Amino acid sequence: MSVTAELCVKMAATGSGDIGAEAFSAARRLVLDGLAVAMIGAQEPALGILVEHYRNQGSEAQATVLGRGLRLASVPAATINGAAMHVLDFEPMWSPANHALSTTLPAVLALAEVLGASGADALTALIKGIEIQGWLRQASGQWEAETMVFHPPGVVGPIGAAVAAGHLLGLGPEPLRHAVGIAASRSGALLANVGTMTKSLHCGNAAGAGLEAALLAARGFTANPDIFDVPKGMVDAFAPELVAEELLGFGPPFRVVEPGYAIKLFPCQYGTHFGITAALAARRRVADPELIRAVRFVAPVMAYVDRPQPSTGLAGKFSLQYTVAAALLDGAVGRFTFSDERLGRADMQRMLAKIELTMSPEIPGRFEAMHVILDVDLVDGTTVHERCSGPPGIWGAPPVSETEHLAKVEDCLAGLLAPPDIAALIDLTNRFDRLSAQELGDLMALAGTAHGTVALSGA
Repeated sequence: MSVTAELCVKMAATGSGDIGAEAFSAARRLVLDGLAVAMIGAQEPALGILVEHYRNQGSEAQATVLGRGLRLASVPAATINGAAMHVLDFEPMWSPANHALSTTLPAVLALAEVLGASGADALTALIKGIEIQGWLRQASGQWEAETMVFHPPGVVGPIGAAVAAGHLLGLGPEPLRHAVGIAASRSGALLANVGTMTKSLHCGNAAGAGLEAALLAARGFTANPDIFDVPKGMVDAFAPELVAEELLGFGPPFRVVEPGYAIKLFPCQYGTHFGITAALAARRRVADPELIRAVRFVAPVMAYVDRPQPSTGLAGKFSLQYTVAAALLDGAVGRFTFSDERLGRADMQRMLAKIELTMSPEIPGRFEAMHVILDVDLVDGTTVHERCSGPPGIWGAPPVSETEHLAKVEDCLAGLLAPPDIAALIDLTNRFDRLSAQELGDLMALAGTAHGTVALSGA
């Protein structure tokens, strides 16, 4: 039996009864984070363009477009929602680095609405889609930023979404092999588009393409059924060092539990969180940022986030220099940090000119092993020194607390939902795996609106 065949037998056989309480608990938190981030992300200009584009194509109103007050067919809805969940770069980070939530949850939610699935089935699908992405990233050996040729969610995300959708569709091993093969031919995302609107579509396209791959396979559409085994397949194209047999690690305790995920508290590329954390600590020791004479910053080699003069606020999300400057100036980094207006202010431009970044090959470039060093020289001749080996909630450290996470969620939803609706949304996600199909519909009705209170079926 090929590795692809054996893997698909294992994946198809995994059901809700195999998941366990710890994995369900971890996945419920993911759903809450993903919905909140997507709903605020849906207000971004890039999402307005996507919504108009797909609405103009015309489609059946099957699935909710998060935070936009409309419904589209399942595939475009999943595509838009995946982009919305990723556009702020605010959804959880995975080990090895990936965006496994925004590529999978939108496909699950869209198909669950169409099929009338229960919360338990939807959450199981989500866990399975994340699981295969984690093993693909682990087996690839491409763990450091400088070894990556493609943006990971665009490569493994379509397969994760296909596996998740395949669960909801009840695909057996053979059609699942074809769904994975179809999805593999939709893989790919260029790192050159980091810092642009298109980056959000790396995750949106993955969610939509994976969902469509499973829907096609359910109708009998075929692909190479051994896509992880054959020459010129997934391995040769994207990860020549990948050992396919490692993919058979799929299963309990599941990667939502081990190694788990890191909830983001800042809406920007995860490597910048190290510098932000160090700069926030330094800022607490600096009475006035105008007293800063120079900033010396040492980080791993991560060329794609070396942006001393980002051209837009969006590009600032992928600038080690800009994020450190913002933390030093404002004592906080949030959604409004990355506006063109904030970038253009005179104090920001002066601070950017003071930052000297050194990228050291002696520091590992993997989030789990890296650190940064920040020295802030003041005009009185003193230096504030900080070292950060990981932002809050990184692997190996205590996770982000429930209080901190709820503060993030409520901040995202404020202004989009009335307080009673925010409480209702949090309550529904907290018991997601026990939701009936009707209650899952209630949750999507809440997540789909940004215009005040909606009526719940149980109200």
